[in-house]
Amino acid sequence: MSSIGQVNALQNRIQVNKPLAQFFARYSTWMVIALAALLRLINLGYPAKLVFDETYYVKDAWSLWNTGAERAWPADANTLFESGHVDSFLPAPAFVVHPPLGKWIIGFGMWLVGPTNPVGWRIATAVLGIASVWLIMLIAKRLLKSQKWALAAGFLMAIDGHAIVLARTALLDGILAFFVLLAFYFLLRDRARVDLAVVTWRRPWLLASALALGSSMAVKWSGLYFLVAFGLYLVISEYLARRRSEVEQFTSVTIKQGLREFLIMVPTALGVYVLSWLGWILGSDGYERNSESNWFTSLIHYHQSAYGFHVGLNTPHSYASNPITWLFALRPTSFFYEGQAEGVDGCQLASGCSSAITALGNPLIWWPAALSLFFLLVWYLRQRDRTAGLILLGLLAGYVPWLFFMQRTIFQFYSIAFLPWMILALLYVVKIYLRLAEPKVAKSIKRGFVIYLAAVFGLSMFYLPIWIGTKIPYSFWIIHMWLPSWI
Repeated sequence: MSSIGQVNALQNRIQVNKPLAQFFARYSTWMVIALAALLRLINLGYPAKLVFDETYYVKDAWSLWNTGAERAWPADANTLFESGHVDSFLPAPAFVVHPPLGKWIIGFGMWLVGPTNPVGWRIATAVLGIASVWLIMLIAKRLLKSQKWALAAGFLMAIDGHAIVLARTALLDGILAFFVLLAFYFLLRDRARVDLAVVTWRRPWLLASALALGSSMAVKWSGLYFLVAFGLYLVISEYLARRRSEVEQFTSVTIKQGLREFLIMVPTALGVYVLSWLGWILGSDGYERNSESNWFTSLIHYHQSAYGFHVGLNTPHSYASNPITWLFALRPTSFFYEGQAEGVDGCQLASGCSSAITALGNPLIWWPAALSLFFLLVWYLRQRDRTAGLILLGLLAGYVPWLFFMQRTIFQFYSIAFLPWMILALLYVVKIYLRLAEPKVAKSIKRGFVIYLAAVFGLSMFYLPIWIGTKIPYSFWIIHMWLPSWI
């Protein structure tokens, strides 16, 4: 073919591919969000039973929504609730050990859809799970400087089983994960606007991050770890940046700005936390509401009781796990398992059916991501890479504190709070290898990464039945249990 013919063929190819590229650029983000929504919303009402810790949070959410404080329930409360008798809570208050905001959010979904509809129990966590996929794409685009990497991050989050199960179940941890991701996104926006030479109160994105962090604390106390980690990062990083830039009087400037950042973040976060207790505060019959002379000291007394419960929790549980094993998902939590004989509850298999919901992450995401964290830590220590440091910051806040509670009864599903940073670590390590590789090697890495994404998707479709409770043969369920510790 002549050179003119080659040019014409190339131009024709470009003209054919241009509309496809434009379509992809315009709608790819929405395609990933749609995929996340499909996997989180399909058959959301199954099972029409309270699974795992839904037995606490769904009932607490509904009594809180109706009375302003959590109530005690009769002995057969689950059976009553599942059969539609959702208002059978008792007048007596209940002692609960988690703050109210997550239950207010679950309660809102129940009020919106209906408390007798299992979809209503889970719709709020499902919507926030979908929003978390969107957030990780926004974050990845800022950190990795590419829309394609952002799509990869969203795609992996959208199809990971751990994220899917936590979004499809009315537990607090998926809500916590949403708020800490939101806080991190706002923190990145703030860092992009910082003027090292100016000491200012005008930090709207920092204020937004503080509001999100306060909300995370108002869902579970472990949100406090993120407040501490993000706050320390701000002060230390700005101090080092001013020192490198030789801003005059950098020490005094950093101290002044550090104090302002503290006053922007900490009182704001604590204010959001206290506001989440407004139903209890304005009421008169919540648990320990009148234990002291005023609501504030009564609230402190309540928190002392809750803290005592948390630090002393050491009840044996078959799915409790050591946090050392979390990164590699060695002991996933079984939220629901039920066997059905032929002809029972729609089962049409002569050998019977199994229906399981297991918070098991996709091994092709978790295992490479866990290894990537170790690589990234070494890379950061050697290179002082800012992006690596920010990714490790999320792991520091979400994972490391649990290593100090190894004797406590804790579970693998808590790791949803730092899963987004594991995904970001995996992608950033791939990007580092691409950056360092020779052009021919880089091309092979790109091709291999596309094959990897296809393999991850295929494995997610293989595992999907045990993430959403599909009725399957027992033999099909057992071949998903690659490790004895998964059963």
